[in-house]
Amino acid sequence: MNSYIELINKKLDEFIPVQYPESIFKSMKYTALLPGKRLRPVMCLESCRIFGGNIEDAIPTACAIEMLHAQSLIHDDLPCMDNDDFRRGKLTNHKVFGEATAVLAGDALLTFAPQLIIEKSNLPARTTLRIVEEYCKAAGAYGLVAGQIADILSEGSENPEAPAVLEFIQTNKTAVLFKLALRTGAVIAGADEAQLAVITGFGQKFGIAFQIADDILDETSTFARTGKTSGKDKDAQKLTAVSLYGLDGAKEKLTALVSECFTILKQQNIQSEIFTRILNKISIEPSVRD
Repeated sequence: MNSYIELINKKLDEFIPVQYPESIFKSMKYTALLPGKRLRPVMCLESCRIFGGNIEDAIPTACAIEMLHAQSLIHDDLPCMDNDDFRRGKLTNHKVFGEATAVLAGDALLTFAPQLIIEKSNLPARTTLRIVEEYCKAAGAYGLVAGQIADILSEGSENPEAPAVLEFIQTNKTAVLFKLALRTGAVIAGADEAQLAVITGFGQKFGIAFQIADDILDETSTFARTGKTSGKDKDAQKLTAVSLYGLDGAKEKLTALVSECFTILKQQNIQSEIFTRILNKISIEPSVRD
């Protein structure tokens, strides 16, 4: 896993050169290269390996997904969204570069990522087109944007359909990028539709488990551990697993989902130390949100 992270960090640095106008590239690079576990690009590379592909072929796509994730963090932290001052122990992008530059840096990463897939991937045109299509769906109104707006609309409201709304938010705000990473890695490796269905199901369950772990951390952890302000979900009256099911209920759901993820790996004979390590980490001691 460490070798994957080092490779991703090196390539991200290479793929985002600082040129005129320097401020926008520095802003893009600032969040994309913040210290982190790089779970999404790591899982893209590992998915490619699992299905028999060459991880070198997946590097541009893996980096593009991390850029998309960085874009979502920049915009999520803005005063008009979650209004956060810290991310991974560092000042958020708008606190360093200003709100206008932060908005534009997010926009730039959003469009730079698919450009990277197209220009840097040495893949058949049909495969590249499918990856870009998956990226666009995950990034837009059928993915991250849908999850973000549902998250905003749910704040402070009592909704009799809250469980379904929460699952929609978990799916589109968090699980969508894990599914994108796993699916594109598998596509690059030449996985068939049955294999894609399996890895998509795994990504869905893992993504929701990851979000629940994050909800628990917001309730129970400290800035020193997470690198961001704790308790903001409760203050904003956000719809989370903890607010809906209580802390103990959220922990039970996390445990059940992690168990289901392990069951998928076992039943499908998917052998991955990386997936096992990540699952153990969020189940035993939920890690810092990446």
